[in-house]
Amino acid sequence: MAVFPIMIKNNVFILCKNKLFNSIKNGYKRFLEIRGNPKEIALGFALGLFIGMTPTIGFHTPIAVFLAALLKWNKISAAVGIWITNPLTAPFIYSFNYYVGANLLGISKKLNSIDNYSLSAMSQILKNAPEIMWALFLGGFVLGIPLALMGYFFSYSTVKAYRKNLKKSLIKQKKDLLKIITKKKSL
Repeated sequence: MAVFPIMIKNNVFILCKNKLFNSIKNGYKRFLEIRGNPKEIALGFALGLFIGMTPTIGFHTPIAVFLAALLKWNKISAAVGIWITNPLTAPFIYSFNYYVGANLLGISKKLNSIDNYSLSAMSQILKNAPEIMWALFLGGFVLGIPLALMGYFFSYSTVKAYRKNLKKSLIKQKKDLLKIITKKKSL
């Protein structure tokens, strides 16, 4: 009897793991199937990654899509790229951005968690807000540039390879179909 709940937990875990894997796989496939020039897709994705590292949360998508449209890069891949910062990764990304930016700016104060929500604690946070934002922006820029470069080369090579394999597959299907048609005609 004690084994049954464990099996259910394992089955639920496996189901959740498979759902997550399938979601990632489907998202990756959709990314590969974005229409457009591979270079423009890669540039849009890199732009999205870069914008996603900035502390403009809530405005990532409009900023990335606007800049992609302005630069004539792929808007969809730019919107996909900003998802580097999502509810699961944002605390880690912004903490690391702040750490890097604060070190570059020479800010030695650490951000402490808010234990009390008193008026004095809130006013102290507001006093430090410009300093915090500068550190977040600088850290985001410094970390966003290499991430965008890596994202560009990864997405460009991946999209190119996918399209090359797709083209080979279509050519093979066409040849196989021609063989079948000529075989039927000869009968």
